[in-house]
Amino acid sequence: MSVADRIFIDNMNDILENGVWDTDLEVRPKWSDGTPAHTVKKFGIVNRYDLSKEFPILTIRRTFFKSAVDELLWIWQKKSNNIKDLHSKIWNQWADADGSIGKAYGYQLGVKHKYKEGEFDQVDRVLYDLKHNPASRRILTNIYNFADLHEMNLYPCAYSMTFNVSGDTLNGILNQRSNDMLTANNWNVVQYAVLLIMFAQVSGLKAGELVHVIADAHIYDRHVPMVKEIIANPQYEAPRLEVDPDVRNFYDFTVDSFRLVDYKYNDKKYDIPVAE
Repeated sequence: MSVADRIFIDNMNDILENGVWDTDLEVRPKWSDGTPAHTVKKFGIVNRYDLSKEFPILTIRRTFFKSAVDELLWIWQKKSNNIKDLHSKIWNQWADADGSIGKAYGYQLGVKHKYKEGEFDQVDRVLYDLKHNPASRRILTNIYNFADLHEMNLYPCAYSMTFNVSGDTLNGILNQRSNDMLTANNWNVVQYAVLLIMFAQVSGLKAGELVHVIADAHIYDRHVPMVKEIIANPQYEAPRLEVDPDVRNFYDFTVDSFRLVDYKYNDKKYDIPVAE
């Protein structure tokens, strides 16, 4: 069993056994047929992944690694808010006729801010500090910009990263206000593990711990049967992640800079509905 499998199974069992249902409340999300999409949730789940020991990807269900990295690069490298720059359809339901998702995600990372050292966007500020100020306790990003929320087609779920250098090791905390655990939990873990590995490599550091803090960890009502099946699936050892060692500039990474070696997984396809 991979560490990611164990953590995911433990989270899901905890939510199903000890979670709180919102069926007595009015909820914003709806299913495609207009039915309210209710959830069972746990508040304040904290998971830790040691990237120096194992890459945290599920084996009990396939996580589409290349697509997850592609979305990560769309947000953090391209700093885009237009689905025309993305190679999957995962954002289509939140895009307008022009392909824009509003002033969300990559848009916020690309906004430049003035500092005494110069003008940086949030990504370039992190890269600058990891090189010049590794002892800083101020290396972070935050895309939950209240001034622009009314112009976002979806409020950010994974909204902040805090980076911390300990010796020669880069650690990070991913803060997430809301996590659809079946659809997106491991997807997000894989993405931000890769992000931390990218920042570490171009900064001459080792990748250490990714800490994932989830305020509202939930399972949708129509997902429960699939969750019960998936957590009972056969488990395999975690694959090994290989990263092109020649990449020294964050903006030179591509999807092909990463390769999973010996990724074994349960290959059953699940038609998972997504609430809007």
